[in-house]
Amino acid sequence: MVTPPPRDAPPPQGSRAPEPDEPVLRLTRLLACSAIEPRLAGVLLFDLEPHLIDPVAHLFAELLGITGPPLMLGAQTRDEDLWTRTRLRQDGGQVSVSTGPGPLIEADGRDGPPQLVVVPELTRLSVAGMRAAVQLLGSDVAVVEHTGLRHIARPRARWLAVCGSAEAAQLSPHLLDRFALRVPMAELRGARPRRLLTAVPALRHATEHIAPVSVSNDALGRVRTLLGPEAGIRRELALARLARTLAALDGDRAAEARHADEAARLIGLPGVAAPKTRALERGPSSGSSGRPGAGDRPDTDRDVPGAGREAEERPGGPGRPLEGPGPEEQVGADPAVVRDTPFPEDAVSVLRDFAPLRNLWQRTMGPAAARGAVVGSRRAEDLRDLAYVPTVREAAVHQRVRQTARFTVTPADLRSHLRAGASERLLVLLLDHTCRDAAWDWTHALTPFLQWAYTGRAAAQVIEVGGADAADELKAQSFSARNVLDPRVLTALERPAGRATPLAHGVHEAGRVLRAAFRQHGNALVEAWLVVVTDGRGNVPLTVSQSGRLAGQVGAEGVEDALGAAERIGAMDRTRVRTAVVDPAREPYGDLPFRLAAALGATVVTGRPAPETDDTGEPGER
Repeated sequence: MVTPPPRDAPPPQGSRAPEPDEPVLRLTRLLACSAIEPRLAGVLLFDLEPHLIDPVAHLFAELLGITGPPLMLGAQTRDEDLWTRTRLRQDGGQVSVSTGPGPLIEADGRDGPPQLVVVPELTRLSVAGMRAAVQLLGSDVAVVEHTGLRHIARPRARWLAVCGSAEAAQLSPHLLDRFALRVPMAELRGARPRRLLTAVPALRHATEHIAPVSVSNDALGRVRTLLGPEAGIRRELALARLARTLAALDGDRAAEARHADEAARLIGLPGVAAPKTRALERGPSSGSSGRPGAGDRPDTDRDVPGAGREAEERPGGPGRPLEGPGPEEQVGADPAVVRDTPFPEDAVSVLRDFAPLRNLWQRTMGPAAARGAVVGSRRAEDLRDLAYVPTVREAAVHQRVRQTARFTVTPADLRSHLRAGASERLLVLLLDHTCRDAAWDWTHALTPFLQWAYTGRAAAQVIEVGGADAADELKAQSFSARNVLDPRVLTALERPAGRATPLAHGVHEAGRVLRAAFRQHGNALVEAWLVVVTDGRGNVPLTVSQSGRLAGQVGAEGVEDALGAAERIGAMDRTRVRTAVVDPAREPYGDLPFRLAAALGATVVTGRPAPETDDTGEPGER
């Protein structure tokens, strides 16, 4: 009894290697083109079976001459995992921490094989990974500035991504167009993984000596005809470059129209006649039915007695009519939708994300302990928010006791940052210096709010309008303080008045500060107060403050802009934002503070005490 060899066993010594199937030949030829041409660095395979991802990646690495493992990207990929890598170095008796290029760019600008990046599910890739693909694929040069690293080089990494054709429309068009080679690989289903490597030695030898070739006008015209008038420039460039690379592989001096046709067939573009491949030339005697994709059928189907005979007709008995097969019935769940086109997103219409390459603004950046100013270090309890310099300093203290040959860092040496707690309350103080005169001290009206901020340990944001020593009198000045005890707050309360009143810019700045505070701190910010001290008589329009150019008469435009900015603040969440307007009781236009308070949804606080009256009931001199 002879035991049959395993399904994926290599061919025995001295026997002829099996002939690769047509899909395998297409895939290996495309990967070879990507290995040769850096502008074809992105390969996107649609509907590739998951168990074939590792063999295809191994095939790609063989063509590139890579011996190490590829860089795998997924849903958990962060910017810190891609662009930078921190290393501890010992130079003499000193230890230093250096930051160098990360795994995604460390091979750029150096000799040797490029990096291979594998994305098993492109739709599950994180935003950081998607942004890296958009920035690097097809770029002539990449400039990386990240946490003290400045790196400028031409990207060399090759990307291999897999995606379902039915899910392609969910991705950003900017991301999909970065992949120059986009190929449907559903017909590779059932192929043996080891058979992918049968053509590697011949292709590797063919890619060693490649001469540059030109592209003829006939080839460019054929590319436009194949893709149609609505195709983007990236698709036309990718197909023309693939045709040029195929001509170089064949040893031709220029890419002609036939190379464009071959390139279209390789990527599975519909409407291009299938070539006469060796698999089809074998004829019916080789076991192939001649239908496209029949060559990728597993050999076990042909070896099993009776397999592949479902379509044969059985002879009917005398006087007994033949009964044809009934309608097909589907059993089980619906199969995945497969679209045999390199651009499946053009054939479906689904709802896309509004900004798929941008992080959600509600996304938290870590636990609350990882935010806030660094005020010291402490023994680390986990690997988050590590303090590298205190860790190295702590490890250096014990080196003599440990008596090791090299500098050693143990878990007991790890230190993490000690951060000041984030404020749960915020006071935004908008001071209009032009509404204050020598007879009025506005600190009495502001004292309740300052006491609230002091007792609640609230952070303070002071916005000044119309100050005498402002750097630009057409713009509002702003600064943030840790609390109201900051000396700058007292200086702002006593600042003399200037000439212009850019109130609209001040209200606009207050709205920006509130929105930024709630976006940064999220639910950690419990309460915020916006206190506006003004008479409402703004004489600088918002456009003038933003542009810095004053032209012509402004009229009441400054007042209307301030009311418009106040309405946008009034539309914010009122559960945690409270507003108040301090009325200085100035005439004329004494109703402007009340109009501003109505737009803000604020309460009006009487800032100036009521005038004293004499015995006749007439107001006395104030």
